[in-house]
Amino acid sequence: MRIMNVHERAIPASEAAIGALIDTLASDPGDRLWPWERWPAQILDRGLTPGSAGGHGPIRYHVIAHDPGRRVRYAFDRIFGAPVRGHHGFDVVPGDAPGESTLRHVMLLDVPPRVTLLWRLGVHAMHDAFLEDALDKAERELTGAVRRPARHSAWVRALRRAFRPRRPA
Repeated sequence: MRIMNVHERAIPASEAAIGALIDTLASDPGDRLWPWERWPAQILDRGLTPGSAGGHGPIRYHVIAHDPGRRVRYAFDRIFGAPVRGHHGFDVVPGDAPGESTLRHVMLLDVPPRVTLLWRLGVHAMHDAFLEDALDKAERELTGAVRRPARHSAWVRALRRAFRPRRPA
């Protein structure tokens, strides 16, 4: 199955300001874009350097391109242990209005049947919720507020509860 998924948000900020957020990805503790406060952190063994490997949770990928202040692109390696082909990344896009720019995340992915089933059962909803949280974080970082905060569906809240890491007894 081929999956294409796009999330974007126009933010009243310069392209340079949004690009600066992208450049903080996978930096610890200074990541100002990835919503690590609510989701598994993005960890890369060499930061945003091409060839750097890592991922978040059960999603493994490596950096294939980083144009500082403009974009970062990753190639997928494995999802839930299954080999996959595809890429994802963040880009800064000029805005439609003066003083506005767009932060965009695009994912294009070819997945085997097992991952297709997982995608349909819940990964799609979790992925969308995660990206909207990232866009909320970017808007909050750059403007101090979020005009229309994302809300997690009842299904996403149930999945998050079901798969929350448990503390040892």
